[in-house]
This record gives sequence, structure tokens and C-alpha cells, in this order.
Amino acid sequence: MNGYRFHLQKYRLGSKTVCPECGRKACFTRYIDEAGEISFPGNVGKCDHINSCGYHYTPKEYFRDNPTVKERLDGHERDGRARSAVRTVPEQEPKISFLPSDWVEQSMRRYDINPLYRYFSKVAGKEDTGRLFRLYRVGTSRMWGGATVFWQIDRNGNVRAGKIMGYNAETGHRVKEPFNQVSWVHSVRKVQDFRMKQCLFGEHLLSDTSSTISSKPVAIVESEKTALVAAHFIPDFIWLATGGMHGCFNSEAMQVLGGREVILFPDLKATEEWRQRLPMLETICRRVTCSDLLEKMATDEQRSLGLDIADFLLMEDTPQMILARMIQRNPALQTFIDTFGLELVDAEKME
Repeated sequence: MNGYRFHLQKYRLGSKTVCPECGRKACFTRYIDEAGEISFPGNVGKCDHINSCGYHYTPKEYFRDNPTVKERLDGHERDGRARSAVRTVPEQEPKISFLPSDWVEQSMRRYDINPLYRYFSKVAGKEDTGRLFRLYRVGTSRMWGGATVFWQIDRNGNVRAGKIMGYNAETGHRVKEPFNQVSWVHSVRKVQDFRMKQCLFGEHLLSDTSSTISSKPVAIVESEKTALVAAHFIPDFIWLATGGMHGCFNSEAMQVLGGREVILFPDLKATEEWRQRLPMLETICRRVTCSDLLEKMATDEQRSLGLDIADFLLMEDTPQMILARMIQRNPALQTFIDTFGLELVDAEKME
């Protein structure tokens, strides 16, 4: 026994499982209760890939997100049935590290080599894509021929992290073969003793006090790309992303939503798990709901694929996507457009 009641499981053959964040096999160690009173769910643990993944969901965070479990545990201890001589995990929190803000500015160039930017330009047009990438402070990395950098900037303007992800310029999908193209800026730049504490992607938008922004309800999705897609098609919300099913979906990170009206839009495979987080959010937000819109409209095949709201929004071609295909078939069309300064007209805005 290592002296702590809640600790990482001691390694034995087959004890390490798939990481719930990065999906790699045999790299995830679960937490256990030395007293045997609690059986933690499979996402409470730590990934071995500290730099490339960084997932670490501790018992402390689990209890904070599930107060009823903590109340039952405290009740047992008061009754004397769960007392032991072991010590609990120390409460001291390591200092959070930040990245230089000028790294963000430097990355917001060379969008011409960024596959995700090129894909978005076909969906929304270059003007709206540029506006969206600047609004969310999305950057470009030299890795993998121009991978996307999703900067996590908190409400106070501190740069918490930069997630680097590779995308296919034609499909807009993540590049996962022959390997999963995902890394972190602090790892690539070899920042020493970096202590990452993630925040919501897009959180910096919450610091905007203008009436047009501050009055908007907040919508939470899993992936950063989904937040961008939804922000283009449904601008009535402030779209933020947790960075995965678990990501930074914990009580500490969600404190920035205090007093806000919030709606969750989970991926189809994560709906029930996100619903279980509602009690935690209800103590923070002015009002919070979990949308079941996708569940009502999805087919069995779409559920098995775990589609998200962005997949549904992109099912119908936009005028920009149709024009891009026409130019691909006949490049001379682009010359014609440039020569006469032609622009696509939004029919809805003309009405």
C-alpha cells in the first residue's frame, strides 16, 4: 500500500487500458480506492502520454463533478465505517503554466497552407472563414504541412495551451492514418516543466462585454472544429468546445459559465454521459439544458458513427461548396471571377 487512499492502480499485465481522450491502447492507468468503498468509472485515471495527450482526471475532480458520491462517502466516514489509517491525496495544486501570447499572433498567418482553413473556405467563403479564424484565434503550425492550432485562451487572456491537429483539406476530417495527427505546442517547442491546465476552446469570447455578445446564450460542443462550424451557421450562440468527450469538462473549468444560460450539444455517443453532468452545471449556470435534437433526428447508422451537430449542418452543400466544385472542374472560372470582381450573393440577405 502506498499510503494514499486514492491512487493509481499498480501496474500488472493487462491493467492499462485505452485512454478515453487520445484513444491509444494500453496507456491509461485507472485510479482505485484502497478502502474498497468506491469503484471509479473508467475515465478516472491518467494517460502515459503526458505531452501528446495530457489527460488526467483525478479522484478530486471526480468528486467535485459528482457531489452525491462525495456526500455518501462523507456519510460513511462520519459513521466510522470507512475510516482507515491511510492518508488522503495532498490538496496542494501545482502552478498553472502559460504560453507567450505572441506565439498566438505568429501562428495566425500562412492560412494558405492550412488544410482546415482551405476546407472552411469552400464551406463558408474566404471572408467569413478568415473572420471566424481570427475571432477564435485559430493558428497554423509548420507540422504536417500546415496543421491547425486550436489555442486555449482563458477569460483573462492567458494562453493555457495550443492543440495541434492535422486535417484533410478535401473532407475536413481529422487525419488519423497512418497515425493520429495530434500534439501540443508546449511539447513541440519543448517548454520545460510545463504544467497544463486546459480551459474551454473559445473561452476568451466570454470576456467580451458588448451587449451583442454578452447577452448571447452559450452552447457547448466537444470538438473545436464543431464549434467553428456551428458558429458560422448558428451565430445566435457563443460556441465553446471542451476538446473531447471529457477534455476540460469539469467543475473547475466550467466556473467561467457562472450566471450564463447554457445549452449542451453532445455528440450522439456522448448524450447520456453529458446529461449526467447537468447537476454539476446547475450549481454554476443560471440555466442549463442538454439538447436531444440530434437524438430525435438521427438514424441508427448516424448514432453508431457518433455524429455531432457539425456533421448535420454540413450535410447540405453551401453555395460556396458548389462554386468550389465548379472551379475545380473548370479553373478558368476563377480567372473570370477575379477579372470582373464577381462575388457570391447571399439570397437570404437580399430578402
